[in-house]
Amino acid sequence: MTGSCLYFGDVMHTRLRPFRHRFRYRVFSLLLDIDALPTLDRRLTLFSHNRFNLFSFFDRDHGPLGDAGPRPSLRAWVERQLTAAGFAPGGRIELICFPRVLGYVFNPLSVFYCYGPDGKPAAVLYEVNNTFGQRHSYLLPVRADRGANRAEPIDQTCAKRLYVSPFIGMEATYRFRLTPPGERFALMIRQEGPEGRQLVATHIARRRALTDAALALAFIRFPLMTLKVIGGIHWEALKLWRKGARLVPRPAAPANAATFTDTAGRERPLLPNG
Repeated sequence: MTGSCLYFGDVMHTRLRPFRHRFRYRVFSLLLDIDALPTLDRRLTLFSHNRFNLFSFFDRDHGPLGDAGPRPSLRAWVERQLTAAGFAPGGRIELICFPRVLGYVFNPLSVFYCYGPDGKPAAVLYEVNNTFGQRHSYLLPVRADRGANRAEPIDQTCAKRLYVSPFIGMEATYRFRLTPPGERFALMIRQEGPEGRQLVATHIARRRALTDAALALAFIRFPLMTLKVIGGIHWEALKLWRKGARLVPRPAAPANAATFTDTAGRERPLLPNG
């Protein structure tokens, strides 16, 4: 078990069609055992759970959108999706995401590692936010015949269901490759359309212990990082537009909060949003 920690690394995007466009940013992320959040709140001075601090994590930044009725806990919401897809609940859930920095965060992608009661990876929930206030998650199983080696990559595939880039249409497939979190975190996403591969994105990072000293270092090395994330998204969009990229109409977001795709590629919506 890795336990909650920091990851310092790089995010890289390369767009391949109809022209090449590449960028890379230095970032840091949190790996959080979601059951350990109250303990981290008490242990750390610079990190808080559901309250303002230099770094913080708010449950409402993840999971369901909307204000219909009482909000479930983050674990309860993830387990509802797992149960609806046929997975046994009760295992460890780890989340890799950006924290709030001085109260602000935007997470283009958050990754929930969902373990079975036996401690083995059972599924991964990829939670995607776009800059239009929409969110959708993709729940994908981990192959049952995958070995016990933590370094062995997890390969998963699903269809795109949420509008993300204003310059890329909805007819696309995501191919994910990632490893369970350890001393190194590695994620690669290949997006493919009817004309072939459209873009490749990677996030490669190294683990650091989650301490106040490491958080202070993160703030010094990556000041106001979360503002830079949203600013960088719009800056790169402007450069793409100047290169000739044209806007694609945005459809409505899916009514369901998550989509489950099994290893045979069969897809079904899970629970409604809210």
